[in-house]
Amino acid sequence: MTDRWNAVSFEPISIEWFRAEKLNSLGPGTPDPQMKAILLNSAAESLFDRTVITDLEMAEACRAALLLRWDCLDDSHEISQQIHSPTGSYWHGIMHRREPDFSNAKYWFRRVDEHPVYNELGSLVSALAASSSDSQFAQELRKWSTWDAYKFVDWCQRCSCDPSAGAELCQQVALLEWRLLFAFCYRQATE
Repeated sequence: MTDRWNAVSFEPISIEWFRAEKLNSLGPGTPDPQMKAILLNSAAESLFDRTVITDLEMAEACRAALLLRWDCLDDSHEISQQIHSPTGSYWHGIMHRREPDFSNAKYWFRRVDEHPVYNELGSLVSALAASSSDSQFAQELRKWSTWDAYKFVDWCQRCSCDPSAGAELCQQVALLEWRLLFAFCYRQATE
């Protein structure tokens, strides 16, 4: 997962701190005021230094993603709810999953339907589960044949209440999901 992520070039983006390896909390976390100020005081276009933006909505999705990565859920929410596409609904669903508002998260994932990142996410999550500890979540993931956003919401809820069920693996899967969706948005914004 890390090698694949590091191989993706986001050079034009003028802020490099989004590559941090930290695992976000399954819950809302604590917003980072410095990152929040940078992201809210910058237009989405300014994040893509010297790169032509071909899809401003996807550039905004990148900004919503970065705010979410730094636990600025309310600010990410304001942006993602203005993106009326499956990708906007995806970021919106992730934000509600972390709030936690699990039923609302499922509502937004229903609006996503089948997202282009689901196939790759399913494959990478299966490989991650195969190489991870034998938590309840890892055992369950090994049974999944495809990515299931609804089941993942259920597991985030379960692991939030019972970390021994596989909370760290849940966080790793959430990071993998974030990375794939961010890379998708970045490509859509710049191609």
